[in-house]
Amino acid sequence: MTTSWTVTRLLRDREAALCLTGVVVSGFGSSALWLVSGVWVKDLTGSDGLAALCTAALWTPTVLGPALGTLADRVRRKPLLVRLNLALAVLLLPLCAVGSPGSVPLLFTVLVLYGAAGVVADAAGSALVAAAVDPALLGDFNGLRTAAREGMKLVAPLTGAALYTAYGGPGVALLDAGTFVLAAGVCALLRVREERPRPARGSRRRQTAEGVRLVWGHPVLRPLVCAGGATMCLASLGSSLNYAVVDALGRAPAWTGVMYAAQGAGSVVAGLLCGPALRRLGERRFAAYGIALTGIATAARALPYDAVVLACGAAAGLGLPCVLIAAGTAVQREIPAAALGRASATADTLMFTPNVLGLVLGAALVELVDHRLLLPVLGGALLATAAALGQRRAARTAARSASDANPA
Repeated sequence: MTTSWTVTRLLRDREAALCLTGVVVSGFGSSALWLVSGVWVKDLTGSDGLAALCTAALWTPTVLGPALGTLADRVRRKPLLVRLNLALAVLLLPLCAVGSPGSVPLLFTVLVLYGAAGVVADAAGSALVAAAVDPALLGDFNGLRTAAREGMKLVAPLTGAALYTAYGGPGVALLDAGTFVLAAGVCALLRVREERPRPARGSRRRQTAEGVRLVWGHPVLRPLVCAGGATMCLASLGSSLNYAVVDALGRAPAWTGVMYAAQGAGSVVAGLLCGPALRRLGERRFAAYGIALTGIATAARALPYDAVVLACGAAAGLGLPCVLIAAGTAVQREIPAAALGRASATADTLMFTPNVLGLVLGAALVELVDHRLLLPVLGGALLATAAALGQRRAARTAARSASDANPA
């Protein structure tokens, strides 16, 4: 089954096409706001630290994923997504009042609530996709969704920057609000049969713990999610060294934008190819190969050549999404629909929270250790992560073969 054939089949499927359209529309506005929020705070306060905290404010609610994900299992996912998109549109309207240093706390409050609502929306969306898309094409859909999101990251920040220059932060906030209204309309058009969720049993804490247990205790999901968390931590450590890499090339700091563009292009390609690759290799091997490619690219960035650094950016963009797509697809296939919201949010927490840790550690290490020494170490750690994931699969295969040969 070729990539072009599966992409065509997905886009011809009404529900899959609508789900993808919703991702593209809302992702466009979110990517624009993600870039502009830091610039906005920098312009208002002159503080690099406060500007950097904008990203942290958006990511912090991910830590509460297991608890927030239970909300996606208590109600039908389609109406929930419609309401969440409309609520996010309303949430962004107070940003029109942000225009002085004293109003920056309002901006941070909105960003934290924005991030929390996004965690619930991602959990509900993952569960809704599992119900709307042919299970055999889940990997293709998740890959195409990744390609769409990365494609938006190449276009939306430029649009957001232009809009910010012309109309300021409130103009970007209104753009984002408009995209959420459109996304709500797209979600409302979906034709998905959802059974009414059964009444929740036990306390919210117990339901949250159940989501964690389903992921952490699953023999297929746990290795993938752990490898995803380790990969995100190590990759974010490497990304913290980007400015040091650019300095070594003798380039201006703005050249990091070229590096990000190369990485984004690689991620778009990864999203288009992952469906057939997942079917051929399976989740673990697909993830392990992607992590290994990311490790090689990370280590090679220590070489002070423009072409090498750009090639490494594209290679890292190609390899990094593999473990995330593999883990997300496995969760959708392995977890019962009734608990899929909290399980998806738990997996995201375990994979993306280390990203914040890596950014913080990287900011400290870059001042203490030469990046030409640190990058090969990080690359080696990524290769070790890939090898460990592959060895676990090989060990399980060997154990199964032995038991098949000696059924007694």
